[in-house]
Amino acid sequence: MNKKPLICITTGEPAGIGPEICLDLINSPYVDSHNLLLIGDVHLLNKRAKSLGKDVDFIIISNPDDFPVLKYGQLAVLHVDCPDHNCIGRPLAINASYVLNTLDIAIDLCKKGASKVIVTAPVNKDVLNQGAIDFIGHTEYFAEKFGVKKVVMMLANNLLRVALLTTHIPLAKVPSQITPENLDSAIQIIHDSFTSNFNQPQPRIAVCGLNPHAGENGYLGMEEINIINPVIEKWQQVGYLVSGSYPADTIFNRASEFDVILAMYHDQGLPVLKYSGFETGVNITLGLPIIRTSVDHGTALDLAGKGLASSVSLHSAIEIAIQLSFTSG
Repeated sequence: MNKKPLICITTGEPAGIGPEICLDLINSPYVDSHNLLLIGDVHLLNKRAKSLGKDVDFIIISNPDDFPVLKYGQLAVLHVDCPDHNCIGRPLAINASYVLNTLDIAIDLCKKGASKVIVTAPVNKDVLNQGAIDFIGHTEYFAEKFGVKKVVMMLANNLLRVALLTTHIPLAKVPSQITPENLDSAIQIIHDSFTSNFNQPQPRIAVCGLNPHAGENGYLGMEEINIINPVIEKWQQVGYLVSGSYPADTIFNRASEFDVILAMYHDQGLPVLKYSGFETGVNITLGLPIIRTSVDHGTALDLAGKGLASSVSLHSAIEIAIQLSFTSG
């Protein structure tokens, strides 16, 4: 038995590539320093491994406190029953509760103090909602389960970090969420997270405008003048390195000047990040009492079961989660 730090890894939507990219963790450089625990159906994982010609020895873990020392080629799994294994490329509503159960188990382990890190493989929001589960996204689900009023979704790759003021909401609803309270809270969470987890006491935060050309002095919209700029000025007056609002069509060319760029909505910031480094992208939830990272891609149903899926983002998510856990209090 060993007492290495435990990392909970949920295996995601069984119809997608989540289970198979998790199989590649037998090659993770962190198995010597951390206990990597897959949370999912061991029989489904075993079937997927065999179908892909991967030689993996699964060790079932019932109590993470009794985690064994794994040998090469072994992966530890906390088994959760998945109703239908014959689902490759076809998300089934019958499996929705299974996917959610893997998340709940990881959350429970963290609440009990067994772990402080969760890394998630991708899920299918549509099939979860078909299964009568009101699921907006991982970010919102973790916030609710940990009783956190607001969190910030941030994605990072080797070139830049992009945080989002709003996440998975329709574009038509974004302007109503651009409020002084929401923006102020997001900046606070970003600042606190960079101070505690990234060891950067004075993070340089660039804030995008909502409108084209950041409103162009009110000609293209008043949100910058009435809401965004006053909040930025308030933070500047107390000595924080918050600047903007910047036009979103040019600020990403200056990414090296900042530690993070705060975009107003999902598709304002993430297309740039994903284009600049898709495979190494990692999703990080700021503001939780734990470390939570995720792959920066979807379930890729068209690739599932074909042995074509890349596990680079998953490895990156684990690497960043470990780095953050070392610097967190």
